[in-house]
Order: sequence, then C-alpha cells, then structure tokens
Amino acid sequence: MPIINRIAEYFNDMKEWRQHIHANPELMFDTRETADFVVGKLKEFGVDEIHEGIAQNGLVAIIRGQGAGPVIGLRADMDALPMSELNNFDHKSKIDGKMHACGHDGHTTMLLGAARYLAETRNFSGAVALIFQPAEEGGGGGQVMCQEGIMERFAIDQVFGVHNAPNFPVGQFMLNPGALMASADTFEINITGKGAHAAYPDQGIDPIMVAVQITQAIQTIRSRNVPGLENLVISVTQVHAGTTDNIIPETAFIGGTVRNLNRETRAKVPELMQRIVDNTAAAFGATAVLDYEMGYPVTMNDPEKAAFAANIARDVAGADLVLDNIPPEMGAEDFSYMLEERPGAYLFIGQGEGANVHHPEYDFNDEINPIGASYFVKLVEAAQPVNRM
Repeated sequence: MPIINRIAEYFNDMKEWRQHIHANPELMFDTRETADFVVGKLKEFGVDEIHEGIAQNGLVAIIRGQGAGPVIGLRADMDALPMSELNNFDHKSKIDGKMHACGHDGHTTMLLGAARYLAETRNFSGAVALIFQPAEEGGGGGQVMCQEGIMERFAIDQVFGVHNAPNFPVGQFMLNPGALMASADTFEINITGKGAHAAYPDQGIDPIMVAVQITQAIQTIRSRNVPGLENLVISVTQVHAGTTDNIIPETAFIGGTVRNLNRETRAKVPELMQRIVDNTAAAFGATAVLDYEMGYPVTMNDPEKAAFAANIARDVAGADLVLDNIPPEMGAEDFSYMLEERPGAYLFIGQGEGANVHHPEYDFNDEINPIGASYFVKLVEAAQPVNRM
C-alpha cells in the first residue's frame, strides 16, 4: 500500500495525538480543548492562517501552495458522543458520560497528519482549507459553518471528507457516485384526549388508542405512498403515556425518525404524516399536534468528484481495496450540508474488525491514520498540481 513515506514516519506522533483526543472527549459545539489542541499542532506545522471561533469552536486553517490556483476544502469532525466508555486501555475517556465512539478523534488526526505534510512540502498550487468542525453528532455543526460563510469566505471550490468503517478490511475505501447516506428527520406527536378512570373508559378519550393507531398508520406512508424500490425508513422510537394501571391518561407522546435517499420523497413525508395525525385524532375525538423537523440532508456525492476520489484511493490502497459503487446506507452525516454548498465526495475507510461505531467498546484503529492522511494529501496534489513550466 503506497502510503506516503514521510507520513508513515508520523505514525507514532499521530497515534499520540489521536489517543490524547480520545481520552479528552467533548460534546456538540463545546469542543474548546480539542480545538486548542488542533490549533497548537497547526502552529507547530507552520500553516499560513488559522481562523477560530467558527460555529463556536470550529476552525479553518489555510495552507498556501506554489502559485495561484483554486482552494480545496478538507473536513474533519471533532466532537464525541454522550455515552460512557467500557474499554480499559490507557487512553480510555477521562470523562464519564463522554466518549469518542464514532472515530472523530481519528478523523481529526488524519487531517492533522495531512496538514503537517502539506505545510512541509507545499507541492500544490492554490491553497488548502482545513476544516475542523464541531457538533456532527446531532448539532449540525457543518450546517452552521456553512451558514457562517466558510465556503465564500475562504473561496472553497470543492470539498472532501472521510469516515472510518469498522469490520471492513484495513485500508479499504468505499464510496459511490451519488446518494451515499440518508437524510435524517425527526418527528414528535403530542396527543391530547380526555382522562378518565380506567374502569369507565366511555367517560374519557383514550390517547393511547390514538397513539397506537397513528403508529400503525404512518407505516403505510412507506408501503402505500412510495415506489417499492425506493429507500424510506420511518421508525417510531418513543411512545410515552400514563402513570399507573387504573387511570386513562390525558395525553400521549410519539417520537421517531425518518430516513430517506430521495429529496422529492423527503419533501412529501411531512404532509402525508400530518394528514394521518390529524384525521386519526379526529376520528377518536382527540387532538394531536405534529412537530416535524427536517434534519441532515442526503449525503450526495458529486459523480465527477467521486470518480476523482476513487482514483486517488486506488493510488493509495490499490484497485483491489477500492469499492466505488457501494449501496447507500440509511445512516446520516452532516458533511451533507457542505456537499450542498460545493461539489465533492465523502467516503469510508475500513479499519478492521472490532466494535462498531456508537458502541461503548469502540476504538479507532490508529493503523489507518497514515492511510487517511495520505489520501487527503494525494487529493490535494492531484486536484491542484504545481504548474512546472
């Protein structure tokens, strides 16, 4: 596997950086210590500009190459998850209830490795914008950074990102030329009936019955309103009602998520769900209020940029370890907001066997740090070669 030799020499340093970040997890937008650590390393590397305080604790660093040219964006996420770690190694999380269980510590490290090399060699034209983002895990930090104008402010023309993939071969790259990951919307339904003694249900309006009927009926959105070959998942994940066995409660609550790969279908779901909620509640004499929130959009790779990324991955890993047309998955990723702003591509890098992401025994595999860093560097050098006239 042709990892860049100089980056291979960074292995021990990158492992140390990654394990430091892992041991000191931070959540959502509150990534101040992680950002300070990143800034310290970037200053050591001699990058040209560091712009802090974007989306609270996000930052963008600029490395200029040789001569004029465009700006390519490379993104890594920095935040952890609100869960307790069950591992017992030395770099285990120091903070109970916070854990790097999705590999953002590794993503940040891979981009730091690429930054170190790019600042040393500058074997590219134009500039590189290194995007270190907070709040991927539910906060939409990528959206906030875009809303605060990073694409325009730093004249970014294209943007690329990576995510680790447990239980796939070490160094295997996986992507496709279109919808790679689903949109992720959420819904809450608050139902109001009429409380009563459970021995006299005729004197009340049972919101639990309404909740049951709505829960069943919204599944028909997928089975009766969407073409059979199209991907749509509607999952009710919360149902809350009642306090004891002999009282029909006044209210009930339903919550869940909707995942989809088609923008047109995604736009129709709230209206279809609203119709079911309103009419089902009315049939029972109850009322129901739907609160539907559009979350992360579809992670949509640009076909041309995906093909380019796949070729770079082949250069790093070899053709046998690159799958360039994998089926999309129903998980979500807020790099999608950046792909709505600029063409680019997102891909997965296999990290070998182990606990899956969001599991309390997960850990990022440091063996893939040089692989990801080499991929980032070769992207830059191929996209923006130096004009040697």
